[in-house]
Amino acid sequence: MAHGQISEVEQDDPEAEGAPGASRRRRRLLPWKHRRDLTTAQLRRRKLTTRGVLGVCVVCAGALGWSVGKALTYPGKDSTQARLAEWARDHELGFVVDQLENWQYEMNPPRVGGSLSADALARMNDTAPATPSPAHVAAAPLVPLRAPMKPLVSPALPGEGVYRTLATAHDQPIVQGTYVRPDAEHTSYEAAVAWISGKYARFQLHPGAREPGGDFDVPPTIPEGQRTGLVATWNGGFRVTDGGSRGGFYLDGKTSGELRDGAASEVFYRDGSIRIGQWGRDVSMTPDVVGVRQCLELMVDGGRVVPDIDDDSKWGVSDQSRMFVQRSGVGVTAQGDVIMVVGQALSARTLAELMQRAGAVRAMPLDMNRAWPSFMSYDASRDPSNPKPTNILDFEDPPDRYYVTATRDFVAVYAR
Repeated sequence: MAHGQISEVEQDDPEAEGAPGASRRRRRLLPWKHRRDLTTAQLRRRKLTTRGVLGVCVVCAGALGWSVGKALTYPGKDSTQARLAEWARDHELGFVVDQLENWQYEMNPPRVGGSLSADALARMNDTAPATPSPAHVAAAPLVPLRAPMKPLVSPALPGEGVYRTLATAHDQPIVQGTYVRPDAEHTSYEAAVAWISGKYARFQLHPGAREPGGDFDVPPTIPEGQRTGLVATWNGGFRVTDGGSRGGFYLDGKTSGELRDGAASEVFYRDGSIRIGQWGRDVSMTPDVVGVRQCLELMVDGGRVVPDIDDDSKWGVSDQSRMFVQRSGVGVTAQGDVIMVVGQALSARTLAELMQRAGAVRAMPLDMNRAWPSFMSYDASRDPSNPKPTNILDFEDPPDRYYVTATRDFVAVYAR
């Protein structure tokens, strides 16, 4: 048998070599043979096949390009990396994103030892806002500054664990915050702890335009005209639409996903209050509930870090519970005040320990990794109708991320 031929046989085409209509059997040449070795019929078939394959490739490339292009240009301030990761998760490629994150972490693990940067040290030691001028000090403060939080690393740095005012209402520091190093090994990173008065603040759950998506009465942003009294915002949790949160999202009578018994839940009430607890035990659906955001399970329960906090897959995909990455979480104190923690290099355990040490009796995880954790406070001293946002840490997104369309859900806090 000649080189490049196969033993499969076929009926010759009437236009093939030899007498017209002659019926003879011969070996069929492979389609990638040189065109000079092909019959007229084989050339025609090759041309049709080539055009078909090219057409399919063009259509697929066009559809892929359109899909990725749409992901890169949707409204909001998400980074290109975050947009591509979200596109992959939307197209059943979440396992690829998770593996890439794991590889990236293995190649560039967080630094062990070292000291904070000059900017971080200055931020930690900047306690000036904690001492308002005498003209603005009430005779009997309704909201005193919290006692310093005991740092996890000894000796403490100047200002470490000392609360300062982040946002005020009626001259009262209803949003306070402090900075600490997350553990004795990762001493070149910061974690921020925010405290919000449950009595003097009201809380509003907002949907994201893409997560959970859908048509809600509440907008996926804080538009002009609805910013008066705004004092803080923070991010939502794991995605609901792909099941990552292991729970659901409820707002104004509409549900995305499924509200799951046992899930850690932020619950928002008609009077503007918030509760955090286990769905079906501490909190449940009542006529006064206007919003629910579920994410995984409680990390702090009964004032203690839960026993299975080191479970490798409970707080993310495999092995991510022990990774020291950007994480966020929210909890509630025995008095009903809110604790929010976000850090640059936290494991599931160190996040839980920080929330517990800050006073949370029940606390839950929120989102993690570079693109999603956030906490902003707002200064209304110059323009009460358009307060200026400030990131509590150096996040990937700018502090005005919720002044434009947000792709993921978030919480807005207003002064009562």
